[in-house]
Amino acid sequence: MGLGDQIRQQLAAKALKRQLERVSDEAATPFVPSRTGLPGAGDAMFDARSRFEAMPQYQQVKIIQQMGETLRVQSPFFRVHDGIAGSTTQIGGREYLNYANYNYLGLAGDPDVAASAKSAIDRYGTSTSASRIVAGERPVQRELERELASLYEVDDCLVFVSGHATNVTVIGFLLGPGDLIVHDALAHNSILQGAQLSGAKRLSFPHNDWRALDELLERVRRDYRRVLIAIEGLYSMDGDAPELARFVEIRNRHDAFLMVDEAHSLGVLGETGKGIRERCGVASSDVDLWMGTLSKTLAGCGGFIAGCQPLIDMLRHLAPGFLYSVGLAPSLAAASLAALRRMQAEPWRVAMLRERGHQFVEEARAAGFDTGKSEGYAIVPVITGSSLKAAQWANALFDEGINVQPIFYPAVEERAARLRFFICSTHTQQQISDTVLALIRVKAR
Repeated sequence: MGLGDQIRQQLAAKALKRQLERVSDEAATPFVPSRTGLPGAGDAMFDARSRFEAMPQYQQVKIIQQMGETLRVQSPFFRVHDGIAGSTTQIGGREYLNYANYNYLGLAGDPDVAASAKSAIDRYGTSTSASRIVAGERPVQRELERELASLYEVDDCLVFVSGHATNVTVIGFLLGPGDLIVHDALAHNSILQGAQLSGAKRLSFPHNDWRALDELLERVRRDYRRVLIAIEGLYSMDGDAPELARFVEIRNRHDAFLMVDEAHSLGVLGETGKGIRERCGVASSDVDLWMGTLSKTLAGCGGFIAGCQPLIDMLRHLAPGFLYSVGLAPSLAAASLAALRRMQAEPWRVAMLRERGHQFVEEARAAGFDTGKSEGYAIVPVITGSSLKAAQWANALFDEGINVQPIFYPAVEERAARLRFFICSTHTQQQISDTVLALIRVKAR
């Protein structure tokens, strides 16, 4: 491709990006009723109100597709994997080094974990077929909850069928008008959706900036009944962690609830994988809501909240996402329970994951790559600085037998476009080094 072609592509991409920003703004703009009267028959503007293709959300999808065509970049998304995906995967009959999944400790597909799930299917079937309050409990569901509560050294725990839905329903249920939710600027979508559902006031503070949070609450805390501070144990976009003890101090000083989303930190942080509290030496009781997912370290699917008994009792009897949703499938509960026990019995998996993550960061930085704020715990971005470059690098690496996903606008700012590598304990030293060498070759091209 000549320089002129590249410049034309970049100009076209910028024009499409402006269109994407416009339709994104339109999608977020509240509807203002027309005061000009009722529509006439065949009125095109009003006909569009009942057509999906006229919705700004669909226009966003079309513009993203156009950007791929304009940049002549094949979509790296929705690739079909054959078999178990871990440090390697099979795509289209070819084996790839895989950095596009959260199988952090290599337990998804582990024979013992799979055997536990199969045994649960034989005993309980594939579904509970209704909510637990209607269809009743299965012993394995409660056993998983008890062992998670024990891990977190709290009174009790409740598991949900979706990690995303856990945050949405719990935050949406606990807070309401007159309350305040303050969250990290890089908080997961599920936290934002839960805050929106609640009807509470929502404010954000700069990423990991506990001082800014303290100043914010100093100004506004008195204006609200209840306050929830929502942070994450390990941020999935940048691979960095908060100073948890500082947030606990702020929680205590401002009489607030503190929620820590451990989706990516359980099994990853701490000497034995107990998460951010083990790493920071914080007592379990200093955090009000411990949230986590079952789909990453714990090799299943779903989410959980661990905490004091009054909290869990409220959620068990009243939280809509638990009360009105089918119960967690016994096979998934059994898989996660087996993975939890393996994590605790085999701390070498956590140590190996830490070693491989640190190796990746060190070798990538030594080769001149920008890995942002990553601390080398399972998540390592390689920032390319443009969406075009991120997509091109991802496809070039795929040609070399490496599967990694690009992240580009609007998921991140254009200048923060990146490749995002998820490390597993089952990656080898050689695989990590080979990947960095492949990045060097791709960058040189």
